[in-house]
Amino acid sequence: MTQAVFLDFYGTIVHEDGEIVQRISQEIVDTGRAASPAEVSAYWWGTFQRACLCACGDNFATQRELETRSLADTIRHFGSSANVEKWSRTMFAHWQRPPLFPEAREFFARCPVPIYIVSNIDRKDIQEAIRFHALGPRSVFTSEDARAYKPNRVLFQHALAAVGLAPGDVLHIGDSLTSDVRGAADCGIPALWLNRSRRAVPNGIEAADNLLAALGML
Repeated sequence: MTQAVFLDFYGTIVHEDGEIVQRISQEIVDTGRAASPAEVSAYWWGTFQRACLCACGDNFATQRELETRSLADTIRHFGSSANVEKWSRTMFAHWQRPPLFPEAREFFARCPVPIYIVSNIDRKDIQEAIRFHALGPRSVFTSEDARAYKPNRVLFQHALAAVGLAPGDVLHIGDSLTSDVRGAADCGIPALWLNRSRRAVPNGIEAADNLLAALGML
């Protein structure tokens, strides 16, 4: 029986920074040699993801550091004159005040078990976002706390140890097949893919298209 929910934050409870990424990517196209915003965002995302995978333990760096470095690398790669500091500030401001998904507050009110947020983010940013929306999770566990990023099992293990539950006692809900679903499964935690865009669901994956639909699994 599920005794708690581990809940991803960005892309699950609140909107990701996709709109800002699009604006930055367009400026890099306009001021550099990239062919399209899609080319820019793909390169930037790959650079950022590789940095996160390497940022563990003694090599850990905060998400702010990794995002700034990966953006600077992307700007250099495409020969752009875009301003790293300006766009980093814009992105960080979004992280602290991201728009809430419509059903998120109702999910918090109706969820029959404690909710713990498990997120690839810096603690200060997520605490500010939670305060801004007046959400009430039982506790919050971040990559900065565990010094590792999902899908690394270290973050999930850190959260499990803190709440004193076994992997089978928890359901993890998140919007990323890699970071959330496969990351949790690698630690033995059942996972639900929040598939808001209603993409094809891979075999063996439990999915829901909004948070309220996830209540049926609890």
